[in-house]
Amino acid sequence: MAGSELYKTLIFTINNILQQEKYKAALAVVKGFRNGAVLRDKVKAIAQATYTHSRNLACFVFTYKGLQTLQQRLQGKACQSHSFLAACLGGWLVFGENNNINSQEFYKALPSLQINMYLLSRILFGLSRLAVEKGYIPQPKKDPFPLFAALVWGIVLWLFEYHPHTLQPSLQSSMSYLYHDSNVWHDISDFLVYNKPRAGAQK
Repeated sequence: MAGSELYKTLIFTINNILQQEKYKAALAVVKGFRNGAVLRDKVKAIAQATYTHSRNLACFVFTYKGLQTLQQRLQGKACQSHSFLAACLGGWLVFGENNNINSQEFYKALPSLQINMYLLSRILFGLSRLAVEKGYIPQPKKDPFPLFAALVWGIVLWLFEYHPHTLQPSLQSSMSYLYHDSNVWHDISDFLVYNKPRAGAQK
């Protein structure tokens, strides 16, 4: 009986904290991390790659939302540049390493509908290397992949936050789940367990 009352008190306290506006920005960062962590592909053949990608995505969402909040607090208002800068730094830190997960292997398992977009990215990489070989552009002194990752994430998050209609609907949906749904919750159930309240849970 005592254990049951303690549990109810704990849940009540947590839900009370979740309702307080002064904690909303920090809690949104935590829920963003949670939403990133549960986005995993269910295909067994790429389970390990998916786990690594999911972990990286969770870290990116946490970094992105945290840096956005920090910039808004420092400047006292939200600016379009905040989204771009936060995503650039997050992309550099999380996806900037030129490894198989970030640059190739994970995306081999994408549906055939997306293969043209995959091939376009490989063609651009190939043309960049060819331009260096032919002397059209100088040989980079350092691996350019971190800068590439920073710009890709910076631009896509800026587009999503301020011009979402320009992005593919499936990408909009995934990004809404990661970056906007994580700003909304009612109690601990849709803060940690579910993304949104279950049917009939909210009156």
